[in-house]
Parts: sequence; C-alpha cells; structure tokens
Amino acid sequence: MMARSKAPDGLCLDDLRLDDLRLDGLREGGKASLARALALIEERPEAPEVMALLDHAFNAPKGHVIGLTGPPGVGKSTLAASLVQQWRKADPALSVGVIAVDPSSADSGGALLGDRMRMASDPDDQGLFIRSMAARLALGGVADLSFPAMILMRALFDRVLIETVGVGQSETDIADMADHILFCIQPGSGDSIQFMKSGIMEIPDLFIVTKADMGPLAEKARADLEGALSLRLAKKGDPHDPAERILMISALKGMEGCAPLFAALDDLRKTMPDADLLARRQLQARIWCYRHLRQKLGLDGLAALGAENPAAALYDGCGKAPFATAYRLRQALRQTLGMERVADL
Repeated sequence: MMARSKAPDGLCLDDLRLDDLRLDGLREGGKASLARALALIEERPEAPEVMALLDHAFNAPKGHVIGLTGPPGVGKSTLAASLVQQWRKADPALSVGVIAVDPSSADSGGALLGDRMRMASDPDDQGLFIRSMAARLALGGVADLSFPAMILMRALFDRVLIETVGVGQSETDIADMADHILFCIQPGSGDSIQFMKSGIMEIPDLFIVTKADMGPLAEKARADLEGALSLRLAKKGDPHDPAERILMISALKGMEGCAPLFAALDDLRKTMPDADLLARRQLQARIWCYRHLRQKLGLDGLAALGAENPAAALYDGCGKAPFATAYRLRQALRQTLGMERVADL
C-alpha cells in the first residue's frame, strides 16, 4: 500500500482539498485551516489553486508586517514573545501571526522549533498563529517559504511578525519582505567600528538595544550605535537625529518595558504614505519572483528569458500576480528550451 504523504506539521496532505483554498474559508476555518494551507503551499506550490490563493492574498493585504532581526543570542525571541503577548493583551481584537525562522536540524532538515518553544501561547487562541520554519539552504536570514507564508498571513492578520534566524553582517533578505524592520543589538556586542562594518545596518527602521536593564553596558551600546548611525546619515545627507531611531528596551519588564516600541511601530505605520507602502510591496514581489526563478532556473535560465534583473519588463506582472507571473516565466523557459521540466536544467 502506498504511504500517505505527510505535510511538515504532521498533517496528511491526502486529506487536504485544493478547492477549499479561499481566503474566506481560511478566515472561517481558523488556525487548523491555515496550517493546512501552508502545508499545501510548501508541497504543491504550482497547483493552480495555490497560486490563485496567494495572488488573491497579495491583492488583499490587511496587516502590518514587521521584521525582527539581529545576531544569535541577542534576545529576539524574548522580545518577539513579549510583543505578541502585549499586543494580544492590549487589544484582544487585534490578531497576530508569527513566522519564526529557525536553524535547520542536521538530522531531519526541519526547524529546531526553538522560537516556538519560547513563545508560550494558548492553543485555543484563534487570534494568534505561530509558524516555525527551517532556514535550510537559505542564507539571507529567512526561509524559502517565508515570502508566500507572509503574503497569506498578511491577508489574515492585523500584525505579522517575522523573526529571522540569527544573522551576521550581510544577511538582509528580511528587507525584501517586511514593511518595517527592527534590528536588535545587545549590550557588549561591539563598538561603533563593528556597527559601521555591518551591511545590515543600512536596512532597519528602528534599532533596539535589548536588555536595557543592564545599565552602563546598555548605555554604551546605545552611544556606540548612535555614533555609527550619525556617520552613516551624514554620508547620505540625511538630517534626521539618529537618536530618534534607537530604542532602549527591556522585554523582562513586560508592557512597561516595551511601551516605547509599541508607540514607535504604530507611528511608523501611520506616517508611511499608502503609495509608498504599495510601491515597497510591489518591489518586494518583483525581487521575490527574481530570486525564486534564479533558484529554480539558475543565471543561465534567467539570461535565456531576458530576466536577469528584477526591473526587467518581464516582471511587470508581479504588481498584481507575482505567483502566476513566476509560474508563467518558468513555463516560458520550458517552451524555449523544449524541456518538460525546469528541473532538467
């Protein structure tokens, strides 16, 4: 007897119905329906129903997407857990989705689930959904499934928090996924020279000095960071005060410790013009499509299509249907090369 295929979260794919993939159905079905939909997205990404769902979700954004990144051990998971808990306590009507990217297990290749273990949650709380993902071969701090999962969750939740795996100086893929980015720094993590060397310092909207209760060490981290930011802003001709982008946070103090961050996040969303937010999201879709095709087709395949740059006209369809556009371009290469499967490349 043929074994029944299993989804990453233990769900049996044979029990999942593609024709049930509708945003309204997912809203009504709760967390179990969303878990099944994510399993299908991972297992059958080219199914017409999957692509239709994702493109529908892309055009029906509801939530604010926040990227949380920083080096290993900086306290991202503790801060994420505090944010989630306080969001739910402050407004039970505000729904929250979390994508926690974990290191991959050397044995199974799956997520080690460390972040989900740190986020204690009520399984009956339909307003909170947490999904762990394995980074696997992805090197930018997020997983291959992170973008489509974010698109779907953005259409279902008021807040979507993406916590990256621990990053170094150059892993910046979160910038091509989130509306706004928080970069965590812990006291004793380096001087201003180390901050200036880090490419990831160019992408955050806010810098969070975690473990602010550490006193002088936390103040030194803030001062070093402010010095590095001052030089970067001066080089770019940016007149803003770097201190405005730095927050001292102690997640251990709960709502009191995170209150400045809540206010700053609300301010970021309210002050960003809708046109700028739409343009950012459309650019992100083009970049995702380019990277997806580069992974599947390689640089030679992109060259054969004339799609070596995300700005190419071939990606124009990403503004409305990025997933259908990616599939169409893959099919075009199959026809160009007379191949039955792109995997033959």
